[in-house]
Amino acid sequence: MVSLGSMETLRALFALARPKQWVKNVFVLTALIFSGKVFEPWAIWHTMLAFIAFCIASSAIYFLNDYRDVEEDRKHPRKRTRPLASGALPRWLGLFGFVILAALAMALAVVMLNLPTAIVVGLYVALNLAYSMGLKHVVIIDVLVISAGFVLRILAGAAALLVVPSTWLVLCGVTISLFLGFTKRRAEVVLLGDRAAEHRKVLADYSPAFLDQMIATVTAATIVCYALYTVDVRTQELVGSRALILSVPLGIYGIFRYLYLVYHDKSGGDPTRAVFTDVPLLLTGGIWAVLCTSLILFGKSWGAFLF
Repeated sequence: MVSLGSMETLRALFALARPKQWVKNVFVLTALIFSGKVFEPWAIWHTMLAFIAFCIASSAIYFLNDYRDVEEDRKHPRKRTRPLASGALPRWLGLFGFVILAALAMALAVVMLNLPTAIVVGLYVALNLAYSMGLKHVVIIDVLVISAGFVLRILAGAAALLVVPSTWLVLCGVTISLFLGFTKRRAEVVLLGDRAAEHRKVLADYSPAFLDQMIATVTAATIVCYALYTVDVRTQELVGSRALILSVPLGIYGIFRYLYLVYHDKSGGDPTRAVFTDVPLLLTGGIWAVLCTSLILFGKSWGAFLF
């Protein structure tokens, strides 16, 4: 019998919520940075509320996924230690937690933000519900759904600020999330080998060679979309020049460094772990963020000097 008030149970519930994965919700911050409102208190507050709503919503999805994937997770070398798969928590808590957290995320968006943000959060929950109910077993569609989740994060951040995001920026979100999705699938296929389909049925339809083709395609598309975003007319009006193109080499290196981790260190199975344990990738991301923010905020005063 599990005591819901025990420290062990609380730690297991916290683990089930997967707080380490909340880093994926930084996509919500995209609109704040690239709209030039990063120092406006109300914009920061609204963005943080949207970020929290997505953290709650994403945890709701993890509760649901673990509820439905108990048997598959028990066959995985790492996932078998998860709270539901290991038996640390009763399985019904997964479904119960999903309902409570999904409702809480929607309520937060409606009450504290606005209807457009609530609609985006609702679409995210509905999309992931469809994914859990069957789309995750459809080859290519499974990764497209994951990609759509990242795009919805960008749109949620924009909706919270009532701004319209750049088309090129949204396309960058699409391609980089596809990149992360296909590299994750490749890492799973390589790690699990002949037992891959036992853990995730759709992996039977993937092969390293096929995934290499997909990864090469979305890698090129990501670099092109981001480069075009930096020189887009709307971006030039925001920055005051074409100086944002200076950030392109950093973006290219970051992508190539991640590919190196996927193919050399086989770290692509957990993007969050790869990002936060690789020092060169961390430094590159930090420098890129500082450079982009600086150019957007101060580009009108000194960016024209460069371009």
